[in-house]
Amino acid sequence: MDLERYILERSSVSGEIISADTFLNHRVDPTVMVEFGRRIAEIAAPLRPDVIVTAEASGIPPALTAASQLGLPMVYAKKYVLPGPRKAVSKEVRSATKGFEYTIEIRRHVLEPGMRALVVDDFLAQGRTAVALGEIIEELGCEMLGAVFAIEKAWVGARRLIEERGWPVWAVTSVASVDGGVIRFG
Repeated sequence: MDLERYILERSSVSGEIISADTFLNHRVDPTVMVEFGRRIAEIAAPLRPDVIVTAEASGIPPALTAASQLGLPMVYAKKYVLPGPRKAVSKEVRSATKGFEYTIEIRRHVLEPGMRALVVDDFLAQGRTAVALGEIIEELGCEMLGAVFAIEKAWVGARRLIEERGWPVWAVTSVASVDGGVIRFG
């Protein structure tokens, strides 16, 4: 499957926002997700992760299909915190797309210390969610192997934010720019 062509045909652009809500993060196309999952699994297999980690909600489809391809469990960080004492590790994340802050959390019992964890998400835009997930993974005593994204907005430069922490970054597809509403792959 030609994922770049598919993304060009099915996405819309508003400013620097690439909307993938007809196949990735609102309505999900299983055929496309299986292809993203297959390609993410090819990247992930040599790393030998024990678990795939993502954030709800848009990261779940590519993470789940990749985990399925690898025969691994998937853990997703929840994007809310209920009042009261928690048995979870949480981090604040500012969403550039949505324009507000939210908290993501992973309960302590779902990741065992020593596990090798790989972050998988839909978009690499600002990198804040991936960094927060990596910090949670390490705080829980696990090894952060890096992060794989279905689509990277390469012109933003968020890859650097993740790599500065010593975590490798991969992307299945990389958008070099959006000029006049047109997606250009790099």
